[in-house]
Amino acid sequence: MAEEPQPSSAPRREVVTGVPRGARRRPPAHAPARSEISEQTTLGTTYVRALMRSQLRTGLGALIALALLVGALPLLFALPRDTSGALVWSVLGAAVYPLMWLIARWYVHRAERNEADFTGLVADPKDTP
Repeated sequence: MAEEPQPSSAPRREVVTGVPRGARRRPPAHAPARSEISEQTTLGTTYVRALMRSQLRTGLGALIALALLVGALPLLFALPRDTSGALVWSVLGAAVYPLMWLIARWYVHRAERNEADFTGLVADPKDTP
């Protein structure tokens, strides 16, 4: 009589390996803007100059608004003294500071938006969470 093979208690396990998923990814068709900036190419310089120009425009806009606000104050002093006494002190003591705060808030909001736009332009789409 022939002997029958005995089944083993656990099936044999095989491990299949391959190229990791990250290694199979094709390189991008163009170099990311971040590498253009770090390598200081012409395109990278253009990106940085565009950010600097937009930030300069924002800063000059806030400076002009502040100069107009503060520059208009001497006009209050040119008014006749008998009618403008309380008006001058109320404007100097109360009205100027909220307007300065609004200008500063606008400036910060705009500067952050400029930076966010620049980051969106430079960031690699696959790096975003």
